[in-house]
Amino acid sequence: MPRHPTDKKIRVVVAKPGLDGHDRGAKIIARALRDAGMEVIYTGLHQTPEQIVETVIQEDADAVGLSILSGAHMTLVPRIIELLRAQDVDDVIITLGGTIPADDIVELKALGVAEVFTPGAPTEAAVEFIRSAVAAAR
Repeated sequence: MPRHPTDKKIRVVVAKPGLDGHDRGAKIIARALRDAGMEVIYTGLHQTPEQIVETVIQEDADAVGLSILSGAHMTLVPRIIELLRAQDVDDVIITLGGTIPADDIVELKALGVAEVFTPGAPTEAAVEFIRSAVAAAR
């Protein structure tokens, strides 16, 4: 019997854009999402915005979790959003984790980031946010 589309496993691309070489947080989130029953595609370190968007499209992802600690979030995240929109991808939930100043969070959310998780945020918060946001989008 075919599964109803809302029963489909949530697919999340976890990506590390830019030159940031620290991926412990991204791996912890990827594991937490997997443990919660989601399908996770981890792209690894040093991904360009173009590579991330290509992966999101190829994998038919429901969400993308970006992890940035380098301070380049105000350059990289808007570029990823711009590339997604250029490909008419407007149904992917965009989340961001890392060291993001509060003022930047406001601006990033205005651009289309659904939620920002700063250091110390419990992994359960990210899991539940993605689960509920994808359910609402479906």
